[in-house]
Amino acid sequence: MSVSAVFVLDLKGKVLICRNYKGDVDMAEIDHFLPLLMTEEEEGVTCPIMMHGNVHFLWIKHTNLYLVATTNKNSNASLVYAFLYKLVEVFTEYFTELEEESIQDNFVVVYELLDELMDFGFPQTTDSKILQEYITQEGAKLEVAKTKVPTTVTNAVSWRSEGIKYKKNEVFIDVIESINLLVNANGSVMSSDIVGTVKLKTMLSGMPELRLGLNDRALFALTGRMCTFVSISTDTFHVSEELTRFCPPQVKPLIWIESVIEKFSHSRVEIMVKAKGQFKKQSVANNVEVRVPVPSDADSPKFKTSTGHAKYVPEKNLAVWTIKSFPGGKEFLMRASFGLPSVENDEMEGKPPITVNFEIPYFTVSGIQVRYMKIIEKSGYQALPWVRYITQSGDYQLRSNF
Repeated sequence: MSVSAVFVLDLKGKVLICRNYKGDVDMAEIDHFLPLLMTEEEEGVTCPIMMHGNVHFLWIKHTNLYLVATTNKNSNASLVYAFLYKLVEVFTEYFTELEEESIQDNFVVVYELLDELMDFGFPQTTDSKILQEYITQEGAKLEVAKTKVPTTVTNAVSWRSEGIKYKKNEVFIDVIESINLLVNANGSVMSSDIVGTVKLKTMLSGMPELRLGLNDRALFALTGRMCTFVSISTDTFHVSEELTRFCPPQVKPLIWIESVIEKFSHSRVEIMVKAKGQFKKQSVANNVEVRVPVPSDADSPKFKTSTGHAKYVPEKNLAVWTIKSFPGGKEFLMRASFGLPSVENDEMEGKPPITVNFEIPYFTVSGIQVRYMKIIEKSGYQALPWVRYITQSGDYQLRSNF
């Protein structure tokens, strides 16, 4: 990404404020922006990127403003747009509402923000919480704040402030596996995979270094299968983000669905659904939801279930069977009957799949485990790590012959 300049314009194309970062594009080029936009609007085709000569205009509209970036390079457009939307986010957090009046009333602060958000055409500090440490909306305080640059700007971990302290140092680790499954109408598994995520919520004093050990090598030796990636993230941004690999085995359908659908001379339809838990008996799936599509003209629903309860959701053309607790190795049945008052074309309606939602705590399909969590901090304090394993449904679909 390389941006030459950023402009904030009103709806008439007047420049309210701008910042020239590189000086390689004539600032007068912005005069061509609004005529180009109006021409495209008249033709009924509006493009997010416009050109005049060798100058590209990348723009977004927010309330009564245009935010425009200019460049004469082959810049990464997605990053430029991410930066423009980040501008809107930062300005909104500073001024509550981002509009022409707020730009005019806070001209000095806006210019300071433009100066800090980007340096020589490349994004720099875009976190509004860090920016607010030394760019304030009170002029008298602004000079005092500038005398000392916050360490968050210069540290390698720019998102963490100094002096963070907790009475009790703890780390909460969630190992979450989402199962994606597609089964065709003949009962053959077409695709199956695991999307694994390790989430950390940290309450640690100081500036600790965390080292997380997983049993990925052991898994690779046992399965020899292709590795996937687990993104290790933190919702409080108190530890650095890294990528760790683990290698899951072939995914077996954890909840298997068999269905029989019978139509009787377009007068009624009867549905039988059998759900079987194909995971270990010691585990229990919670809040299982089996969503069975029904014809759009169905009415007069009747249900019978061996466990849980079923209901008709007409606005979504679904019969939803809910099982609060589903032990492994168990089988349950649901029968439903609907009236069909009219004759519909099945081909026109299509045949949507049965979908299943579930969550199994204290269980992972891949067998991945957190072997250790080392917390290294100069004060040498002790911290408690808490680990939780969860397997849940992702895009879990089973097609059926309706």
